[in-house]
Amino acid sequence: MKMKKITSIASLLHLRFTRQTGIHSNKFCVNAARFYSPPSSTKPPGPLMQYRKLIEQGKLQHDPNQEKVALALENVLGRLEQYEKDMEEYHVNLANWEKNRENERCSLLIREAESKQQGDVWTSVNKHRNTLIERWMFRKNPENVEPGVGRWVSYLNRERKLDSLVGRCPTAPPAPKGLYLYGNVGSGKTMLMDMFYGATEGIVKHRQRFHFHEAMLKINEHMHRLWKNQVEEKSLRSSISDKFLVDQHADQRGASILCFDEIQTVDVFAIVALSGIVSRLLSTGTVLVATSNRAPWDLNQDGMQREIFQKLVAKLEKHCEIIPIGSEIDYRRLIAQRSIDQVHYFWPLDGNAVRQLEAMWCQVTNHFGGKIISSTIPVMFGRTLEVPQSCNGVARFTFEYLCGRPVGAADYIAVAHNYHTVFITDIPVMSMRIRDKARRFITLIDELYNHHCCLFCSAASSIDDLFQGTEEGTLFDLESFQFETEIEGGKLRRDVLAEGSVSSGGAPAGIVSMLSGQEELFAFRRAVSRLIEMQTPLYLEGVHSLHPYFRNSTKNM
Repeated sequence: MKMKKITSIASLLHLRFTRQTGIHSNKFCVNAARFYSPPSSTKPPGPLMQYRKLIEQGKLQHDPNQEKVALALENVLGRLEQYEKDMEEYHVNLANWEKNRENERCSLLIREAESKQQGDVWTSVNKHRNTLIERWMFRKNPENVEPGVGRWVSYLNRERKLDSLVGRCPTAPPAPKGLYLYGNVGSGKTMLMDMFYGATEGIVKHRQRFHFHEAMLKINEHMHRLWKNQVEEKSLRSSISDKFLVDQHADQRGASILCFDEIQTVDVFAIVALSGIVSRLLSTGTVLVATSNRAPWDLNQDGMQREIFQKLVAKLEKHCEIIPIGSEIDYRRLIAQRSIDQVHYFWPLDGNAVRQLEAMWCQVTNHFGGKIISSTIPVMFGRTLEVPQSCNGVARFTFEYLCGRPVGAADYIAVAHNYHTVFITDIPVMSMRIRDKARRFITLIDELYNHHCCLFCSAASSIDDLFQGTEEGTLFDLESFQFETEIEGGKLRRDVLAEGSVSSGGAPAGIVSMLSGQEELFAFRRAVSRLIEMQTPLYLEGVHSLHPYFRNSTKNM
């Protein structure tokens, strides 16, 4: 029987959770996959400088592939800084041009009105008589003139005169190329992208970072809200704004950048949504920095919506430099091997593991007040999720409660956002036989990791043996294709699935093929890598600085 020994629990708790009352240290908050520097009034260091400093400190092992990517991101940052200045100058020039043009337009209209008022009464009478005759003639010969042509000619003449007086409209500067990073799990893609994202603070006004699940949910929510408004207004007009993804407001002008982690095409909706929205953002000057396990042209190996997908690939190739991270090393695992105290994952599921997890639960909850309550947290689309046990940012669930019911990414995002520490008990060994639960668990780990939560688990096996890719049979997971709505349980995406409908008789062949196991292997490897990293002291050091619970508390102080 194998069991991780609990050592230095009190010191780890103090390291992770003691509330800071003084000024932030200048030392970087680091983990095996993501490195951030605390907010500062000074300009943050670029990704290359951050990377080299962490190597000097012995917190990273030098990798030429990672350094090459860090240099490429550094170059993008430099171009982005100039692009921000160019965009600010462009918006100033545009505002001045619009103001001058409007002033000249008013002057022209006033002069035209004054000229019409000149002349005596007889001239006005003659004009009125001529107008009546023209109307009568044109009534009898409608083919002689198109309605409104006189006004249109006057408008064009006025616009030409305005162009000669104030010049043409200023042209927006071309956006610099972004980056698309792809490679194996644990190769440092997310780490490097987040170094870059942190370095854009104070340089770019409109900046957002999304994981794939969160972005898809936001797109769903936005589309549902538009659809609901159109139904209420009984309007058939279709209008989808893409700027909600880059947090751009009319009163804040400048460049915009979107960092997108783990791009994937799990279904047709993802292909259609990504192709439409990302393509439009790229076409309107947004700079994209993205990560994925696959190259762009390999994202859609089953050929779903091929024509739409090819347009997306063409856009990515045009607006992004495609860079592979060629390392075969999982650096999360490497750093975990150097760690001594791995006390967060308890296995197998026997009495000893139960006692040790209970002891940890008591220590953590006592540290945060000790009062255990049940609570309800809001979820996207107006739904809620019951939390059976919680205590001041700490929550406890069973595996079946989170992964054995029809819940999804929206629920997991809500859990990860509201709780800095999450306990999950009774995790089974997962295979294709319980594929739906396994996929939910992978999504859950993605969101806990993405929000930088501290995770405690009790499981039936070690992390490496948790996912068994056996040939026990496939299970088509309809939950993966639910379109979240305000209605509990959601709806299937019947209107966006590949050719044919989903029924009890089966699913579209392309989707079944895609879910036959290859995609799970990528996801399983990523989940294993992240579970290993989430136990390391380097990851745990960042919980207090990076989780929204503590960041919001710091802002409110």
